[in-house]
Amino acid sequence: MFLFKHLSVSVPVFPGFGFIGRERMKTPLIYEIGGGSGTCAKGILDYIMLNAPTRVYNNMTYISVEISPSLAEIQRQTVGEVRTHLSKFRVECRDAADRSGWGDVDQQPCWVIMLEVLDNLPHDLIYSENQVSPWMEVWVGKKHDRETHSELFKPLQDSLITRCVEIMDWEKDHSNQSGSVSMARSIWSKVFPKPRRCWLPTGCLRLLEVLHGVLPKMSLIASDFSYLPDVRIPGERAPLVSTKKNGSSLDYGSYLDAKGDADIFFPTDFWLLERIDHYCSGQLKMHKDNSSKQGKKRRTITLDTSSFMEEFGLPTKTRTKDGYNPLLDDFKNTKFYLSVPTHNIK
Repeated sequence: MFLFKHLSVSVPVFPGFGFIGRERMKTPLIYEIGGGSGTCAKGILDYIMLNAPTRVYNNMTYISVEISPSLAEIQRQTVGEVRTHLSKFRVECRDAADRSGWGDVDQQPCWVIMLEVLDNLPHDLIYSENQVSPWMEVWVGKKHDRETHSELFKPLQDSLITRCVEIMDWEKDHSNQSGSVSMARSIWSKVFPKPRRCWLPTGCLRLLEVLHGVLPKMSLIASDFSYLPDVRIPGERAPLVSTKKNGSSLDYGSYLDAKGDADIFFPTDFWLLERIDHYCSGQLKMHKDNSSKQGKKRRTITLDTSSFMEEFGLPTKTRTKDGYNPLLDDFKNTKFYLSVPTHNIK
């Protein structure tokens, strides 16, 4: 919820990053995935109503894709505080990652907004015995006493996990690494073996595969946590798992200890997010086929929240008398990811 009330100052257009031209913006189509309480939707609708030409506001469509029925109703109430918004706004209560809910492919340019969505999407854990051993899937099963759980390691077999590993290791697999370097790494791993654990954003991959498939001309805006403090769980991109007991927060050292009463938050690896985005658009597949001369299908940029707000927000409106500016000084562990289509659509 940290940026919802501020986003309305900037979402409709990005100067210098605008591939949706003026003609296309006459009838803007905006999707929001996981709209929370509807504050962002209302802020954007308010902004367009007050600042855009009347025809733009009258013809726009804002669709919230919300999996929670209770939040869907709260969104309707929030947006409905301005009665004229209701004819432009609707909530579709469904899973955005389910392809069947989207219907036919829509070639119309549109915006897709995801704020604090990626940190709550499903992730999969993989494990390797050392620096060069192949990755294995981590499964969780109950022990014989049926109360505690333990991890089981199996060869990669899930197609979603396999695709995510390929994206993560793509540059390493396609680099011109010499045989001597590979041999040195192998020897080092035997002398100083170091087990590896890695959390994969498979839920993000699945969602972006669906979005690129049904909305090929979308412009994407995503914001989330780039890192989380005080994470005790081991592994790359490991989550923060916590619960509240007697009014105090308790962070778990193992996800196996959390039995349905804990919150889980994953940090977003924005470098990997960009790779997944390009993969789902077809860009990495083109490179793999040695046909990269067609050019990139997406233009992307990752910005710290303060940089994003300085460029697209109104930070002068939020500066306090002592110089403190929550819009720029807070949220240091969050970033924005912007991705827009280029003209290379073949």
